[in-house]
Amino acid sequence: MHLRHLSIGDFRSYHAAELPLAPGVTTLEGLNGQGKTNLVEAVGYLATLSSHRVAQDAPLVRHGAEQAVVRGVVVRDGRETLVELAITPGRANRAKLNRTPVSRTREVLGAVRSVLFAPEDLALVKGDPSERRRFLDDLLVQRQPRWAGVRGDYDKVVRQRNALLKSAAPVLRKGGGRRRSAYGQGQEPVEDALAGALHTLDVWDQHLAQVGASLLYARLRLVRDLGPYLSQAYDEVSAGQSDARITYRSSLHEEATARIADGEVPEPTELADLLTDSLLRVREQEIERGVTLVGPHRDDLLLQLGELPAKGYASHGESWSFALGLRLASFQLLRHDLGDDPVLVLDDVFAELDAGRRSRLAGMIADCEQVLITAAVGDDVPPELVEGARFHVKRGEVTAV
Repeated sequence: MHLRHLSIGDFRSYHAAELPLAPGVTTLEGLNGQGKTNLVEAVGYLATLSSHRVAQDAPLVRHGAEQAVVRGVVVRDGRETLVELAITPGRANRAKLNRTPVSRTREVLGAVRSVLFAPEDLALVKGDPSERRRFLDDLLVQRQPRWAGVRGDYDKVVRQRNALLKSAAPVLRKGGGRRRSAYGQGQEPVEDALAGALHTLDVWDQHLAQVGASLLYARLRLVRDLGPYLSQAYDEVSAGQSDARITYRSSLHEEATARIADGEVPEPTELADLLTDSLLRVREQEIERGVTLVGPHRDDLLLQLGELPAKGYASHGESWSFALGLRLASFQLLRHDLGDDPVLVLDDVFAELDAGRRSRLAGMIADCEQVLITAAVGDDVPPELVEGARFHVKRGEVTAV
């Protein structure tokens, strides 16, 4: 799979830009702040419906414009597909496939697949658990787009359950006495209100357990499948200087957490029971804090170099290599699963690597169907990669070299 053409309008710093693309390596050169990353960010948005740089869509729209448009022509097995996205802050985004509108934007997921590595990926190693959870879930969606719906459903359940915990907290905490009815002048027994709140909480527990178990099961399988690719990718990037591994850290109760840490992947039905049990164990704490304390939204991905966690122990070079290894492992996993290559994007990568790592990385990506590289200095790109197409980017203008 490869992109044949990228077109953007009112996206970031660009009023408009057209970028013809081809299989092989394409390099975008230019000083920092000229718009190179904006172009590859648009490629990533076509693939994931999100930006690797910001959480909201508003910064993606050029200042003064009402909406941004991103179009890409993707070629797979000799057939072309046109993917179009209209990004409108404050309103629902719109999408088209081959000029036909789709009812939900996420229906275009899977038309373009990409793996993007950028300096921001250091947060995978050094940042909060939310960064690593997003990495897993985004990769799940790249693997099978249907997980976008499951992830959205789970987020809704957590939000609604949290709202219940906060609104019902006074009743759940008291558990005795009487309070004035909301429907008249009489007194309503607190026991009735308490029973109603507990019943509603039990219902939301069931929803969270069912949807959460599906998401957790998919993540556990993903970690199991990704691990071998990570070890190989890290060894190749760093010349085998350490043993890189990943372990899923669950928020379930201690016995279940230990099983998962050992690499076990329970079936979804068992995971639902484990989630239900774990929620009951922390119910008093949840009522006191007004927040859901158990579930995939509280989990983490433990990154290790040998027996030590990478966070806090890895050097800057090791952290960079680990983050790069995660992205290269993702590429190899998708290649294996899908039978074709996603678009590999390396945003300002080579400037951070020494000569040995640059050469090894160049060898690793030599057989990729399509690679997009950004570089502030052309000499940072290894000589074996400079024979492809090259474009110069300056102040939002893209010209072929």
